[in-house]
Amino acid sequence: MKQIVVISGKGGTGKTILSASFAALARNKVMVDCDVDAADLHLLLHPKIKERNEFKSGKTARIDRALCKECGKCIKACRFNAINQNFAVDSISCEGCGLCVYICPANAVAMEENLSGEWFISESKYGPFVHAKLGIASENSGKLVSKIRQVAKEIADREKTDYIIIDGPPGIGCPVIASLSGVDLAVIVTEPTVSGIHDMTRVLEVAAHFDIKTGVVINKYDLNLQNSKLIEEFCKVKNINIIGQIPFSLEVNRSIVKTVPAVEFCSGIIREKITAIWETVVNNVG
Repeated sequence: MKQIVVISGKGGTGKTILSASFAALARNKVMVDCDVDAADLHLLLHPKIKERNEFKSGKTARIDRALCKECGKCIKACRFNAINQNFAVDSISCEGCGLCVYICPANAVAMEENLSGEWFISESKYGPFVHAKLGIASENSGKLVSKIRQVAKEIADREKTDYIIIDGPPGIGCPVIASLSGVDLAVIVTEPTVSGIHDMTRVLEVAAHFDIKTGVVINKYDLNLQNSKLIEEFCKVKNINIIGQIPFSLEVNRSIVKTVPAVEFCSGIIREKITAIWETVVNNVG
């Protein structure tokens, strides 16, 4: 079983469009949406949720007023000003450090786990799909990514699938690192813009640090052929494969509006290019 992650250094490069097309092309696989802060792969896969689970992470202080002696030690000690004069804890300001628990002489403070989001096991026409939704302003997205990847691997092992296809988050932060860990190939989707090139180089550096095999897809390459050439030259120097180039097409925009994977909706060159990219990916992971 091979794990393939599709990531990008910045948002809006077409990462999820490519991931959804891989879902349509691949046989015997599990799909995972690891962009838990702004999940959107479900919009193209139209899954039916079979199992819903809570994700708890981090802790917030709670004061038991029945035990509280109102000595004020917790108010003075809290550097985040999370406890007001009425001895109520502001859950937004509380950082969960636990100092108030340690210094309370009446044992009136306890740390309670936060409900930080949900994760789902779903079924789609393309096969099993594991996805999640991190709560607004919630932290620990990397832990949630690790959780749903673990669940996806358990499903893949049980059903003996050939692939786990991961729609990763953009950027280079904690959820990206959690998405990259242990994969067989990272497909980096970029675009021929100054910001696209800059952020592609950053995420390639992260992948190289963890010794992850990578390949680059240039989306909308024909919008700036000079920048596309710069990407090709950079990848050649770094010995990174360009595994595909996709031209700009309004047909892809229409596929998004219709919420259908581009490889199913589009015809001609777009379908051919994406299909060829998937075939190259399969050859690269063995």
